[in-house]
Amino acid sequence: MKQNLGRLAAAAVMATGITGAAAAQDYPYRDITTAVVWGAGGGTDTINRMIMAEMEKHLPVSINVINQTGGVAGSNGMVYVMNQPDDGYTLVGLSESNVTAAVQGGWDKKFDFWYPFIVGGSPDLISVPADSPYNTLEELVDAAKAAPGTIPAAASGAGSIHHLNLLAIEKGSGAEFKFVPYKGSAPGQEAAIAGEVALVVTSLAEQAPLIEGGQLKPLAMLTPEDAQIAGATVPSAFGIYDGLDQYLPLKQAIGFAVHSSAGDDVKAALGDAFEQAIASDTVAEWAAANNYDVGGQHGEEAQELFANLEATFAYTLQDLGAATVDPASLGIAQP
Repeated sequence: MKQNLGRLAAAAVMATGITGAAAAQDYPYRDITTAVVWGAGGGTDTINRMIMAEMEKHLPVSINVINQTGGVAGSNGMVYVMNQPDDGYTLVGLSESNVTAAVQGGWDKKFDFWYPFIVGGSPDLISVPADSPYNTLEELVDAAKAAPGTIPAAASGAGSIHHLNLLAIEKGSGAEFKFVPYKGSAPGQEAAIAGEVALVVTSLAEQAPLIEGGQLKPLAMLTPEDAQIAGATVPSAFGIYDGLDQYLPLKQAIGFAVHSSAGDDVKAALGDAFEQAIASDTVAEWAAANNYDVGGQHGEEAQELFANLEATFAYTLQDLGAATVDPASLGIAQP
């Protein structure tokens, strides 16, 4: 009997030791999953796949990227990751457009729920299919004024930066388009090429291959500066319509995030891998080749940047009549 008890005790000690050793393993000790809230092939998806591949070089595990789309302003993907443990093994791939989810009723939290990492962003522009009869922004706007609400326009999902830029163009020019939401930039651009919509608002990085390939025709940059693409100058919409600077430009901030409540060890490990990846020649060359500006902010600095974007976007949507929830009721202060 005593012999059996001794064996049981020894087994218990061994089991406890194994459990303790497993619990003491440094993060990360198993593969990480990044759930991108926008569709495959879009800017957020592309950036996350690029940066995760580079971060893997500085981590002992792999990072698997999936797409969890849908909802309001990417809310399905955010809710999915929110409901996962805050152990750092499920990240959310997101963009500045997700800061509008709360004021559009997609979820009920401020964006400071996340501890973000910003890779960078690219400026927006408005383009039409290559065979479109519109050759200038003025021609397109005049047609929209002549038949309000009938010209279909793609600008990713409701509340995305592209949607906000479309609303700002409407407000600044007096035109009214028929907004058609898509699950990300890539499907919206494909819809424009197929003739399902008459125009598309997405980023230069996303449109550049299609412009260079002769599938899209750029009409105007939604920034104060012109841009050079495919050997031609794309003019700034700011020089065409006065007052656009009241709402534009709205800058992209694409990257990923972990729960703010994640442990310091998780944030430190991700931060170290992220900093090494951002500093690499691979990221610099990729950004230059794909029309992106590199950010590199993370932690509190990135949270502050997103807080400013959240306030700006929320009250811009409210001013444009597109918010369903009062930002003040969420604790979002007016900028």
